[in-house]
Amino acid sequence: MPLTRVIGLMPAAGQATRLGPLPMSKELFPLGIQAGTGPKVACHSLLTAMRQAGITEALVILRPGKWDIPAYLGDGALLDMRLGYLTVHVPFGVPFSLNQAYPFVREATVALGFPDILFQPQEAYTKLLARQAAGGADVVLGLFPTDQPEKVGVVEFDKAGRVAAIFEKSQRTDLKYMWAIAVWQPSFTEFLHQFIEAELKQLIGSTVPQTLKQFPSYSEIPIGDVIQAAIGAGLRVEAEVFPTGRYLDIGTPDNLKKAVSGNF
Repeated sequence: MPLTRVIGLMPAAGQATRLGPLPMSKELFPLGIQAGTGPKVACHSLLTAMRQAGITEALVILRPGKWDIPAYLGDGALLDMRLGYLTVHVPFGVPFSLNQAYPFVREATVALGFPDILFQPQEAYTKLLARQAAGGADVVLGLFPTDQPEKVGVVEFDKAGRVAAIFEKSQRTDLKYMWAIAVWQPSFTEFLHQFIEAELKQLIGSTVPQTLKQFPSYSEIPIGDVIQAAIGAGLRVEAEVFPTGRYLDIGTPDNLKKAVSGNF
């Protein structure tokens, strides 16, 4: 069990454009049946892994319209968790979504996970939290083997696990591990907040547009780029490596088919 308060963050504001039209939010896509609790949906894997690490509360960050997620997950009782919901009203990507939680997590340890990424081992968060508690790193990343560096954020790190760089969707075929989950301390929560505040001032100034259509065109910044900026600013980022671990991004039709057929 974690010794300090840990809050899970699950960004779920995406539009699933890679999958095409769906009858529900992709986070609720059925992937099987759980004994005694009914259908197992995509985000159950992430929330179950958090709960296994002793994390009992999490915030789900939505965009307006994805109300089927809170309607289905409710208060989290079926997962033996307490779930809360926040909405994000800027269409600029994951870092902006995560920043919505700033007032609620600024003094807590954060456990980040993505509801459309399945991973093994399930005890991964336990390992990350233990490493952070032992070494005091600002951020600890969970690394999994990959042979597709052009699709993920691959990580350069030394023998001691100190992360030197993150390369998002690169051609660095010499880097064999990608990051899929993370835990971090209030130091990074504050860095993320200040980073996003500066970005928002450049994008929209002091006047917030009233509708999404009024927002300026913007190329999304991956959260990996924010972590890279934190490294440049002197924050310590470490890696917990799972050499025999696995991950599967179910945000594409082929990978979703694998997940539904049980090939993960």
